[in-house]
Amino acid sequence: MPSGTPQPAFVLVRPQMGENIGGAARAMWNFGLDRMRIVAPRDGWPNQKAIAMASGAGRLLDEALLTSSVEDALDDCHYVFATTARARGLTKPVVTPERAMEMAREKIAAGQKVAVLFGPERAGLENEDIAKANAIINVPVNPEFASLNLAQCVLLTAYEWRRQSVEVDAERVDMAKSVWANHNEIEALSGHYEERLDEAGFFFPEPKAEGMKVNLRNMWSRMPLTRADVQMLHGILRQMVRWKERGDE
Repeated sequence: MPSGTPQPAFVLVRPQMGENIGGAARAMWNFGLDRMRIVAPRDGWPNQKAIAMASGAGRLLDEALLTSSVEDALDDCHYVFATTARARGLTKPVVTPERAMEMAREKIAAGQKVAVLFGPERAGLENEDIAKANAIINVPVNPEFASLNLAQCVLLTAYEWRRQSVEVDAERVDMAKSVWANHNEIEALSGHYEERLDEAGFFFPEPKAEGMKVNLRNMWSRMPLTRADVQMLHGILRQMVRWKERGDE
């Protein structure tokens, strides 16, 4: 059975290729969705090409609701989105996938059932299908090549649902068995380099020495160093000093 997580149903309307149905299942499950409904698939059901393409998401196909009409697929739904890349001459709200999934989350949280219609590969949804929807999802694609593959459209919409339903960091740093170096560790590193560079005569001429040291400390403070980075930089300097001392013997 589908998971108990509140979520929209994705309705594939008269899909033509089994590979795209399987690809849509994979795209949905990538982002935690498993409520698939299939309306009158062209090549019948079950479809071996869909099963092969679904790979680890085959459960969605096994549990998909199969209907002969869009009306039956939407029977229990309170709010319906229709995806289309073309203007259809119908007066309806038109929203981006991001806004649509934000609305879906709000409506589902209020106890409503939401569905998203995806049309067949050749020409997309018919006006009769879109007329049953409350709003249109329009993807801002290249107007000279507006056609989206069925599975791609499903993936894009599922991604936006995931973004609305879980906390996602826009940027992060994966720490590889280390932690950020603290102020004292950075200061010790700065002091180590300043001491050795002073011994090597780096801070020259004398009138500029203090400014050079300030710039060096400023450079260390700007660098996002981990504790492992600091230890490595200490080690590099120690080894260079040892190498120089061996050369002087």
